[in-house]
Amino acid sequence: MEVMNFLNEVTSRHPQAISFGPGRPYEGLFEVERIGYYLDAYQRHLSEELGRTPDEVRTLLFQYGRTNGQIHELVARALRNDEGIEADPQSLVVTVGCQEGMFIALRALFRDPSDVLLVSSPCYVGITGAARLLDIETVHVPEGENGVDPDVLQRTVAELRAAGKRPRALYLVPDFSNPTGTCLPLPARHRLLELAEAEDLLLLEDNPYGFFTRTGSGLPTLKSLDTRRRVIYLGSFAKTCFPGARVGYVVADQHVQASDGSRTLLADELSKIKGMVTVNTPAISQAVIGGMLISHDFRLREANKPAADFYQENLAVLLDSLDRLLPPEKREAAGIHWNAPEGGFFLTLTLPVPADNALLEESAREHGVIWTPMRYFYPEDSGGQNQMRLSLSYLTPDQVAEGARRLVGLLERSCV
Repeated sequence: MEVMNFLNEVTSRHPQAISFGPGRPYEGLFEVERIGYYLDAYQRHLSEELGRTPDEVRTLLFQYGRTNGQIHELVARALRNDEGIEADPQSLVVTVGCQEGMFIALRALFRDPSDVLLVSSPCYVGITGAARLLDIETVHVPEGENGVDPDVLQRTVAELRAAGKRPRALYLVPDFSNPTGTCLPLPARHRLLELAEAEDLLLLEDNPYGFFTRTGSGLPTLKSLDTRRRVIYLGSFAKTCFPGARVGYVVADQHVQASDGSRTLLADELSKIKGMVTVNTPAISQAVIGGMLISHDFRLREANKPAADFYQENLAVLLDSLDRLLPPEKREAAGIHWNAPEGGFFLTLTLPVPADNALLEESAREHGVIWTPMRYFYPEDSGGQNQMRLSLSYLTPDQVAEGARRLVGLLERSCV
């Protein structure tokens, strides 16, 4: 909340500044006229493929619907094509954005005061904010250059158990994480799954950026490698389809004990909680997303190729601009460096001086460029004081190049 309020205030005071702050998709990729097309495609699916009557179609589009969602079978088909995830449609809960998926998953899994949520550090503030609202203790596992280090995770789990705590789950974004842009290597993914089984730990895998890679295919998700049902998969159509629709989903295929003692899917328990939070996910939003899935033959990775190319161009422009304006000898002498992700929306730039609110104010006022202080993604100012997050998704390539020029102007004044 603090970071969003502060960034909004800075942006409102300096509307002409180029902002590397928001992690939103680029709006130039949206086509308003396609919304009606997708609704028509979904309506035809209901009537022609599923044989629904006009009255049934009207009810499905206008009324409250199934709490778990009504496009679960379509989402399952897309997951099979795009990620190699074999998910029973009954194990899917269609949610109001990925944020609701996080919230109901945490509410279902964490019931005892000794339960602890592990999160990669630095971490997306949505999960830590949800945990705070639910009074769930969080422990941060420091990231290395390539994301969560399984050895560090194992030590953290042992220390918590020795202190009488119960590490319940680890939240992570393996592919081009927010805020660092790191990508977890394949050996580390296998090692995490082995650790999860050995330590009785669940993995909350959040994957909003996996399609936006230089290679086009990317690494296999943890869920696609999961043979022991240790992974709860958090998905969203915000970055890949339509952020305004606010549609996400959870794959929760674990078998759990219900309150009456029977065995059921975790998805069914999540549905009970969702019913008390949002009742259901809006039918019209699901219809638009369902129509998009149908229209693209349930292959969103292919459909997102133009977007992936656009973000890759922005990433290349940003990296090339920084490298040209701050050549190696100059930045090394000044103590400035940055990472070079293989995809996604973000990269991290490290300075020899604090990248704090005061520097951001100066940056916006004097240089016309906005960024996010990384300290907001760490617990209680425990890290990131000299780092900034740069988001490249919301700008054109020309704006990225100009924003980099302005940013280097700030760096030359403050650091070089």
